[in-house]
Amino acid sequence: MTDTAPRHQQRERALSLLYEAELKGESPLVVVDALPVPPDPFVRSLVAQAVATWEEADRRIGAASVGWPLDRMAVIDRIVLRLAVAELLSPDGPPVAVVIDEAVELVKEYSTDESGRFVNGILSTIAADVAPDVAPGGAPAPADPPEAAPPALPPG
Repeated sequence: MTDTAPRHQQRERALSLLYEAELKGESPLVVVDALPVPPDPFVRSLVAQAVATWEEADRRIGAASVGWPLDRMAVIDRIVLRLAVAELLSPDGPPVAVVIDEAVELVKEYSTDESGRFVNGILSTIAADVAPDVAPGGAPAPADPPEAAPPALPPG
């Protein structure tokens, strides 16, 4: 994979490395460092972001998934959520809609039939908290309409 690989493929690679680390019980950065060929810089960055925000991501995911603890979630769902939350928390990350769409596509491909809706709901809740001033499409949310000015008094 090269730097020009589509971002979706790079996210898939980051997911596979995080999954490998989970199965091996190792730090994801140890798994990345042990690769015979280093991954793309974006892939490494995604993995590093996920590691750096792991605890906060788990806290936010747990709060957004009322009645569904992290340890009961499908492994892929949990990893994709952590990866997506890392991107949502990044000040120079992609637009919110891109993060959510990518996460939903990953779980639709690699997890259960219900995972897309589950991940979408959790990430939408987290995104509303993380970036309340950003509409789901990544554009600034529309401002509240200004209050109407009182009618002008007639001259007199």
